[in-house]
Amino acid sequence: MTQHCDMTGLWLEDQSLSVRCLPIPSPTPDEALIKVRLSGICGTDIELARGYYPLFSGILGHEFVGEVVAAPGDASLVGQRVVGEINVACGGCAQCRALFPTHCEQRSVLGIVNRDGVFADFLTLPIRNLHPVPNDVPDEAAVFVEPIAAACRIAEQVMIGPRDRVLLIGGGRLGQIIAQVLGLTACDLKVVVKYPGQKALLEHQGIAVQDATSIPSRSMDVVVEATGDGSGYALAVSSVRPRGTVVLKSTYRSAIEVDFSSLVVDEVTVVGSRCGPFDPALRLLRRGQIDPTLLIEAIYPLCDGIKAFEHAQQAGAMKVLLRP
Repeated sequence: MTQHCDMTGLWLEDQSLSVRCLPIPSPTPDEALIKVRLSGICGTDIELARGYYPLFSGILGHEFVGEVVAAPGDASLVGQRVVGEINVACGGCAQCRALFPTHCEQRSVLGIVNRDGVFADFLTLPIRNLHPVPNDVPDEAAVFVEPIAAACRIAEQVMIGPRDRVLLIGGGRLGQIIAQVLGLTACDLKVVVKYPGQKALLEHQGIAVQDATSIPSRSMDVVVEATGDGSGYALAVSSVRPRGTVVLKSTYRSAIEVDFSSLVVDEVTVVGSRCGPFDPALRLLRRGQIDPTLLIEAIYPLCDGIKAFEHAQQAGAMKVLLRP
């Protein structure tokens, strides 16, 4: 039987990407059908394509801004621009009952775990996951809401103030956004970067860049590790002061060695940090307090999605977007 073809999607299977013709998904009564306006390629998408989570097969992508075209449970949403939280919770497990839906024991995750993502013309998400985008926030900024929310999560977990010495390790796509968000706290922020382009973007915004070799050991109140690399973790734990805090803001590509004894002796707090709140992210954009559009390096049509991925994987590449 021939599959009906209604839309284009960027499909991942067996670590291979392909552009496929696919049927438009049908929303359930509690979901909305959303036409994608822009989507963004992030480090997690790249790692998934490299086999980070080999069980996933389907449409990649989780950063998007779109327009609701159908919502059986709430017709008032039709025509609204929206962004969407990526974790789809069951609502009934212990984590959901404790109001921790991002840690739902049965969750699916948009474009990552058991749910097709946003690198397509259309997607479906539960209505409860959606957030309207203010009219004065353009698509090119709204597409960054998910990573901005992830950066805001750090401020939810760790109190950072003007007197704190903060080191951010990593000036990539997410690191740049974290730097902008942390900069709003007026902390003494230094960022370790790898590529000249990353340095130039930060310095343009008045954010200090420091070479890794010049950071005094055991000197930082808070260290945020955003590289997902073992060397970044090693720098983080060597830079944090006794009783300081290390925030791990990236999943790691492979196992790393950890000296737990030094963490115990120095009473270092280690915080894992993942998804964050969308409403504060939207407020930051609406108020013009951060500008993620500085990171946009290229916008490709969805049909050139494979070429876009090749671009995004180049050393030092910033944000690559897809437009259906």
